[in-house]
Amino acid sequence: MSSDRPTTTTPRPPAPPTAQVPTTQVPTTLPTAPLTALLAALLLACTALLGTGATAARAADPTPATTSTGASIAAALKTSPVYVDPAYAAAVTPAQQQQIAEQIAATGLPIKVVLVPLQKGDAFDGDSRAMATVVQERLGQSPLIVITSSYGSWLSGYEWPTGDTHQARDAASAVGLLEELKDAGLAAKVGRAVELISTGKGTEVYRAESDRLDRERSARPATEDRADDTPSGSSLTSGPFAIAAVLVLALVIGSALLVRSRRRPRHTAFTFPDAVFAADRAADEAGLRRQAADEVLALGTALHGADGATTPGLSRALDAYDAAGRVLDAADGLPDLAGVLALAAEGRAALATEPRLPLCFFDPRHGTAARRTTWRPLGRRERVDVAVCADCAQALRARRSPQVLAVRDQGRTVPYFEVPAERSLWAATGYGSLLSGPDDTLAARVTSGEFTRTSGRRRRAADQQD
Repeated sequence: MSSDRPTTTTPRPPAPPTAQVPTTQVPTTLPTAPLTALLAALLLACTALLGTGATAARAADPTPATTSTGASIAAALKTSPVYVDPAYAAAVTPAQQQQIAEQIAATGLPIKVVLVPLQKGDAFDGDSRAMATVVQERLGQSPLIVITSSYGSWLSGYEWPTGDTHQARDAASAVGLLEELKDAGLAAKVGRAVELISTGKGTEVYRAESDRLDRERSARPATEDRADDTPSGSSLTSGPFAIAAVLVLALVIGSALLVRSRRRPRHTAFTFPDAVFAADRAADEAGLRRQAADEVLALGTALHGADGATTPGLSRALDAYDAAGRVLDAADGLPDLAGVLALAAEGRAALATEPRLPLCFFDPRHGTAARRTTWRPLGRRERVDVAVCADCAQALRARRSPQVLAVRDQGRTVPYFEVPAERSLWAATGYGSLLSGPDDTLAARVTSGEFTRTSGRRRRAADQQD
């Protein structure tokens, strides 16, 4: 059966790690057994606590799986400008669909509405822009404005030809900020988005609502902010807060073990035993996914408080926020999650008044780079200009190999930047260090589909290797 996913190959689980470890890379010391045992016990406790709640949540979730594809959506849109997946049938009734269709007809604009619950692994791999693009290609229509469902209660707006003629993106985003629509249903939000697009006031309303939210936050005492973080009437020693406490404790201990292991200097070339890489990946991925999600939310909060009149980079920051959210939804392992961190950093840099360096070239988890330096990869003659954190800069000065982000590629464990650029957006850009100029951004490359294309090639190569 054909699929409208941007990448059609389903990734397979990585091969089991081999037990053959090069002797030059075997650590001479291991974390102490008591700490390791404690960490394992805490993680098991978390699993037990979370298991019951997760099972109950799945059992109570009545939402049916989406069966929408680009072909079925486009076919339906030829008879009505509003398509609603069966999963949203209760949220947007046939009568409401008809009302929205009549509203669109009155505008005289080529607006289509596509409401489909998105998640990674579906026909569009959880990407609202990919869905809108597939629909536009299937319809073969331009000009075209598409309003889609996005993250949570948010909507997204897209236009063809590419541009901002009707402010569709800002109109869709503004709906999520409007106080009067805070508790409104999906149909009402779509109707308001159509109204803003037809009147050309999407950007105006988006900026006004962003300013309002900024003023409200500024007027709140710091003590009120802290009080709001703790739900009243809840015990910190029971329910979800007990789970959170155990998770935090496990994370702290795990981080301590990880920091101890990473502080050991590496005096050899970039080689990684499979077993060591597999253990590192298993320990890091869950934590990095939480960190990436937090960074995207933090960027969204900053955007709500940004003033377009005094923030020249607001448009770029919005693009970075949109791209970070889509990469997070489709992230397949540590390299993609590190890419979310890099996109969030790009968005924050666009909002800043002073120029900022990207995240560390060798491993974005190291944080924002402290300086730029030239570096010659082992076995190559050419030198490249990269942004590095203080620790990596010190390692280079001492002629040591910095700690790098390792990935699995065609049966080998290698630094991420050794993956061919056609199979990795992150290798091609160095997470921002290797971009060609001010107009070349990570967000622009994600928007152009480079992330989807390179990810698809990487998965196909992995399938062939398996």
